This record gives sequence, C-alpha cells and structure tokens, in this order.
Amino acid sequence: MDNYLQSAIKQFEYYKLLGEKTFAQIENEKLFWQYNNESNSIAIIVQHLWGNMLSRWTDFLTTDGEKDWRNRDAEFENKITTKEDLLQKWNEGWQCLFNTLNSLTEEDLVKTIYIRNQGQTVVDAINRQLCHYSYHVGQIVFIGKMIANENWCSLSISKGNSTTYNQEKFAKPQHNEHFTDEYLNKK
Repeated sequence: MDNYLQSAIKQFEYYKLLGEKTFAQIENEKLFWQYNNESNSIAIIVQHLWGNMLSRWTDFLTTDGEKDWRNRDAEFENKITTKEDLLQKWNEGWQCLFNTLNSLTEEDLVKTIYIRNQGQTVVDAINRQLCHYSYHVGQIVFIGKMIANENWCSLSISKGNSTTYNQEKFAKPQHNEHFTDEYLNKK
C-alpha cells in the first residue's frame, strides 16, 4: 500500500506539472479566455480545482470532504484577475493535497472517509480525486493548446516523433521506474 500512495503522489505531481507547463506557454491575459459563455477559462478551472482541493483535503480523515464553507457554484465565476492570483490558488490547493497525502500511513488507506455523506475508503477517495484532477488538467492543457496554436510545445511525445521516442525507449534495458519519473526529473 505504501507503493500505492507513492504512485498516487507521483501522478498528482505529474498533473500539477502539466498544468504549470501549460501556464508557462500562455500569455497572462489568455488565462482568462473563454471559448464561449458556457465554457470555462483556465482561470475558472484553476479556481474550481482550488476550491475542491481545499474542501476535500482539509481535515481529510475527520470531516466530510464537502465542507460547509465551500461555495462550489462561486468557483465557476471568474474571480481570479491576475496570473499571480491564479498561481497562488493553484499552489495553495496542491499544497493542501500534498500535505495530506504525505501525512497518511498505510493503515489510513483502508479507513472510511465521507464526501457528501457517502462513505468510501481512503484509496477510493484518492482515486476519485486523481481522476477528477487529471480530467480538469486535461481541459487546461487542451485550452492552452488551442490558445498557443502553432507555438504550442508538446507536453508529451510530439506529433510525428513516436517512432524515434519508442526507439530510444527500447534501446535501454528493461527496468522498473514510475512512468512519471522522466517528466518529474526534468522540471
């Protein structure tokens, strides 16, 4: 189970890094761009992630993950006005998550926690949030790619380079390594 927790932490770190690499490719004012009135800007998605992370990971083992102080609907109103504010909320949310995950023990993983009065194991709650956050980071990356257009620098294997990438991978001996290690070590 310790391996599970370390793997989950690495995957969360990976998705945090993808978001940050996207922010770095976008002009500050474009972080607030919306395709239409029904879509979210990168800033709105960050605001939602921030609210969710603070609610879910504060007092994680002892209180319901949907805190009474959270105003989820307000997370979808564009309140972030600067890149600095966006990064502050982004980092605050992730720090809350990592502080909690790093405090968990193997014994904690089988405990039951609640989100909106629905019980689930800590492992299920971690998986739930890992999927939720990767979904939204994917949206951030997609919007960033649309905005950057031809100036976009791929965050994975760039178009047309799969063969070269695979040749480099298969030229190395088989080994055990978490898939995120090569990305996280290049920060």
